[in-house]
Amino acid sequence: MKIFKYIALSVLAVGALSSCNDYLDTLPDDRAEIETADQVKDLLVSAYPNYNNNTIMEMMSDNVTDNGKTYASTVLKDELYNFKDVDDTGNDSPYQSWNGYYRSIASANQALLNLKELGAEKDNMNLVAEAKLIRAYSMMQLANTFCMAWNPEKADEYMGLPYPTEPAKFIGGEYKRGTLRQLYENINKDIEEALPYIDDNTYTVPKYHFNRKAAYAFAARFNLYYQNFDKCIEYANEVLGNDPTLVMRDFEPLTQFGAQDIGTQWIKSTDKANLMLLATYSGASYNLVYPVYPRFQHNSIVCSYETFWAKGPWGSGSGGTSLVPGKALLYYSNMLYGKSESVMFPKLMPQFEITDKINQTGFLHAVDAIFTGDETLLCRAEAYALKENPRYDLAIADINTWIQTHCRPEASDGSKRPVLTEQSLKEFMDEMEYTPEKDIEQWSEYTIRKHLHPLGFTIEAGSTKENIVNLVLHMRRLETMYQGLRFVDLKRYGIAFSHVVKGDGIKEFNTEEVNYADPRGAIQLPADVIKAGLPANPR
Repeated sequence: MKIFKYIALSVLAVGALSSCNDYLDTLPDDRAEIETADQVKDLLVSAYPNYNNNTIMEMMSDNVTDNGKTYASTVLKDELYNFKDVDDTGNDSPYQSWNGYYRSIASANQALLNLKELGAEKDNMNLVAEAKLIRAYSMMQLANTFCMAWNPEKADEYMGLPYPTEPAKFIGGEYKRGTLRQLYENINKDIEEALPYIDDNTYTVPKYHFNRKAAYAFAARFNLYYQNFDKCIEYANEVLGNDPTLVMRDFEPLTQFGAQDIGTQWIKSTDKANLMLLATYSGASYNLVYPVYPRFQHNSIVCSYETFWAKGPWGSGSGGTSLVPGKALLYYSNMLYGKSESVMFPKLMPQFEITDKINQTGFLHAVDAIFTGDETLLCRAEAYALKENPRYDLAIADINTWIQTHCRPEASDGSKRPVLTEQSLKEFMDEMEYTPEKDIEQWSEYTIRKHLHPLGFTIEAGSTKENIVNLVLHMRRLETMYQGLRFVDLKRYGIAFSHVVKGDGIKEFNTEEVNYADPRGAIQLPADVIKAGLPANPR
């Protein structure tokens, strides 16, 4: 068995989930039929990843806890929650994530080769750019999942991943993991080469592809992770313009809908906040949102102390009681559904593709807004606070813009939407205890204020920088619920947390003993890939 099998997967006849009307686009099962640039364009429709890492990353994060053994679970959720290496190979497993992203890369590389062979590169730089962004995005998702977070001091020590730049033509050949630095340099190269050539006129519905704003949002997020903070700001500015609210979500109309309709509205291509949508084969909705197996879940306890109902500058709770509904300032607070064991915000809702109309069977999908104006704003706010010459005033201005769009002007109890200053943010944080890193005896000890141990740089405890970053990380946590980005943030900042396993003690993560850089943050490679010869992640 060769490593090749698991890296350069076939680009043929698999189809992809990229059309706004149809989940699958059928392509010719023959590479030789690619004879025109238009056919390459069709190939790129199928090149977007058809699996995701949402379940993996959410179940590893502090967004979930244990409801107890009376609730059912799955092998996948059990292994991830317990920080174990995963043997499961079903949908949403590391196995499927690995194969899905590398299949996407193989398709992008095939498109690039076809354009080169046709001599059509110069006249179709928009397609070249799209292919390189697909490759870069897929590699970034693989890096987030299977590698340690970027740390410039450890980048030559940490393992990277194979970065194919052309389709393999034979079974065999050797692939090497390289270093994390090499991996990030390759991603950066693809992004930088692609950005000037992205064209919004390439597709009728550009939000299912790398359009200009989505490309720059991706570049902003990548450079935030890469600790190129000035570049992050530069690229975020391309997305946000002079008025960020023009690309941010309008919550007030959503309050008139029920759960299913909110979920439908959330992924509309016409929503100004959605910069790019991605449809994948995934049961993430049943793993994370509407859980069929709810043992390990985002429940009312996590919600109350850590996420939507946790104390923030806008208050806490839902603004009412179970008997007397109220309205809190934070829109999210009054848009939650489910039961105590599973409190959910209705995004990433189940989407079915019926393939057998008689038996009503088919495939379960998830449609995810992978880039939004709201998240890009938070990338910029964080970068303003972290850049060499910090602009705390601009970071707080972005925070206030987020609060403006995510909070009502006035709550039912008469409280007003806050406008933060550096001083008022300090006063808010100073009144709040840090969440203990271990030996937590009760949930009331949890707060949104965390001890930060960022990789590659330092942040002084109690400083304005720390106050801003802690609040931005909390807002990012709310903004990206179910999308897996919280786990990346935990890795980037070396935030210690624990998973309580009822009947089996406490599973600690990112402890001082591992210098707040837990090697289990790099999910173990699929067993077949390791057997084929690719070095495993250390444990």
